[in-house]
Amino acid sequence: MSLKSRGGGFDGAQKSTVVSRKFAFLLCIGCFCAGMLFTSKKWTLPEDRSLAHRTVIENGSQNLVSDGCTQKVHDTRDIMTEVSKTHHAIKTLDKTISNLEMELAAAKAKQESIINGSPVSDNYEAESTEKRRYLMVVGINTAFSSRKRRDSVRATWMPQGDQKKKLEEEKGIIMRFVIGHSAMAGGILDKAIEAEDKKHGDFLRLEHVEGYLELSAKTKKYFATAVALWDADFYVKVDDDVHVNIATLGSALVRHRSKPRVYVGCMKSGPVLAQKGVRYHEPEYWKFGDDGNKYFRHATGQLYAISKDLATYISINQHVLHKYANEDVTLGSWFIGLDVEHIDDRRLCCGSPPDCEWKAQAGNICVASFDWSCSGICKSVERMAEVHQRCGEGEDTLWSAAF
Repeated sequence: MSLKSRGGGFDGAQKSTVVSRKFAFLLCIGCFCAGMLFTSKKWTLPEDRSLAHRTVIENGSQNLVSDGCTQKVHDTRDIMTEVSKTHHAIKTLDKTISNLEMELAAAKAKQESIINGSPVSDNYEAESTEKRRYLMVVGINTAFSSRKRRDSVRATWMPQGDQKKKLEEEKGIIMRFVIGHSAMAGGILDKAIEAEDKKHGDFLRLEHVEGYLELSAKTKKYFATAVALWDADFYVKVDDDVHVNIATLGSALVRHRSKPRVYVGCMKSGPVLAQKGVRYHEPEYWKFGDDGNKYFRHATGQLYAISKDLATYISINQHVLHKYANEDVTLGSWFIGLDVEHIDDRRLCCGSPPDCEWKAQAGNICVASFDWSCSGICKSVERMAEVHQRCGEGEDTLWSAAF
């Protein structure tokens, strides 16, 4: 009985032990699963946050890059706008300064004329007080002995009488023969010019003693006088043995009207002639370097034009501007060192027929025509009418032109 009881006690203890092991095993599994679940939640959440953080950073970087590009575009546009405004302001200031200089030059010229007691024109007061702005003043260089040349010009490309007045009022173009005085002021030569001027009214008299070797001085005096008398965009000098198409000249110049300091002509660079006795000898040849050197680029003397700014500069500085033997070289030298735009327009130096005629037939009307061999139209008195007929632009062209 007691053994049975013992045996029965052993069996109950064994069952209890078995149950405990199963429970422990299930408990371990449950704890493991719970641990896995906890661990999974613990590490998954930071990964999600890290991914979200990276997404925010990347999106922010993209937005920053996008905003940066947009900002750069806006900055570039702003800079270009400011540059444009600054450029416009500089051009406006430059024009204002030029206008003030022109007014100063005109006042100085008028004062000198009064002090010297030598008025440069009978109509000085009337012309100088008018504030009209002209397109161009065309000064035709002439001499006492060139009466027939002047008549040939009047009969062809220079309007006369009422047409001359119409040209000034409607087209803003002033045209005058430019001449000074003889060595004997009031002599027969001067009286002849006065009589001719009374008949035609197309002279600009300068306070200058005429002479071939004084062309440089005459040119300087012409520009100083013209800019004091007329407020124009351009001042032109042409010889009286050259054929000119006025409307074509005006159209060529008006393209450069908005530019300051313009020098227009057929630009060339000839040799400096040191040998005495030859035509165009340069006494100051040594200033241009060694033998065989060439002049700086300058416009040929038959016809050239300068803007108001440069004419004003000449007027203000006329007492200190150096003169060389050759007039065209002299003018070019005055602009060396200045901020001047040289415009090389080959229409200002066409040959006489057939050259200018062929170009006219091709639709390329010449501004000026002459013979290089004669530095003008050879035998211009006899041939000016022929050149005008074959190379002229036609009278209707001038009156229909809009400048």
